[in-house]
Amino acid sequence: MIIRSSLRKCFQLHNVLKVPAAGFKCATRGLILQSVSQDVYQNLALEDWIHDNMNFENRHILFLWRNSSTVVIGRHQNPWQECNLRFMRQNGIKLARRKSGGGTVYHDPGNINLTFFTNRKKYKRMENLKLVVEALKALRPQLDVEATERYDLLLNGIFKISGTAAKLGRTAAYHHCTLLCSADKFILSTVLKSPYNGIKSNATPSVPALVKNLFEEEPTLTCEMLIDAIAEEYAAYHQTDNHIVEINPADETEFPGINNKAKELQSWDWLYGKTPKFSISTSFNIVDEQSCLEMKINVDVKNGKIETCNIDVPPFWLPPIMCDELKNHLIGSKFCPNETTAVAAALMRTCTDYKIHSKWNLLCENIVSLM
Repeated sequence: MIIRSSLRKCFQLHNVLKVPAAGFKCATRGLILQSVSQDVYQNLALEDWIHDNMNFENRHILFLWRNSSTVVIGRHQNPWQECNLRFMRQNGIKLARRKSGGGTVYHDPGNINLTFFTNRKKYKRMENLKLVVEALKALRPQLDVEATERYDLLLNGIFKISGTAAKLGRTAAYHHCTLLCSADKFILSTVLKSPYNGIKSNATPSVPALVKNLFEEEPTLTCEMLIDAIAEEYAAYHQTDNHIVEINPADETEFPGINNKAKELQSWDWLYGKTPKFSISTSFNIVDEQSCLEMKINVDVKNGKIETCNIDVPPFWLPPIMCDELKNHLIGSKFCPNETTAVAAALMRTCTDYKIHSKWNLLCENIVSLM
């Protein structure tokens, strides 16, 4: 049976987390923590805080957390290449870049995140995944779940229900993975499909896979049941206390400096600026006054900002000087719709010709659609 307690009611753990350098003097060898927040930036910040501040020489931690609707990309990935940013903006879906590598995943409350913290010497991904498999089979013996050599979990040998990523520090390490219980698969499939064409990048690409919720296989399963089963299996395997301690990842009194970590994780410089250099080379067909014209655009983006830009439209349709003006103002600006729209709007205010104004607006709309 799993017992839940809050951090403030757990005096020993309070002391451990309040003075991380003490090295868990008052705590058991293993801890099971669960976040009360569904804010992805707070939860990722807590991962980072635990990794940076805890002593894992003789201790280990399982951290359980869930998020509101979010796309989470790996540290070395390109969000324009990995997801549908336009759809995400329209539907209030967050973007997050984690500190670990790996591919892009979709989180919502129907997805469980598991983070296994150890010292670097005891870091074992397969051991953690087999623990999850044992927990699932203890809960529902008929489930056909297996861990693969790629450190994924497959259901019925076909459907991916869990993906893996990791961060290996100098002394500490963590392995985290997802577990699909009842995520919104329509949203998942929509946001993980990039609509942007002509991208060339050295960023780490995700590997597409068929996915399935455990709920689809066993409708009686809930996230709460899965969390309890995994916690019980973890406690039994590591011979540690079988209770879950609920924690608030925004609590500065328990985790000093954590809110600064969360702010960094949601900053534009981290989300987009950390994207490896990439280029976009594409074209659009514009129907204007019963004729079809081709517009070509080539953009190089470095640190999330436009480094070079070339806009090629028929000179009889729009004066080249206007394209050059737009290009010069875009270079050095962020590769994002808000900044590009602001640049275009400022330049359009100098144009008094209605027909040219309309064409200019059409050109800018197509450029913004790349972002």
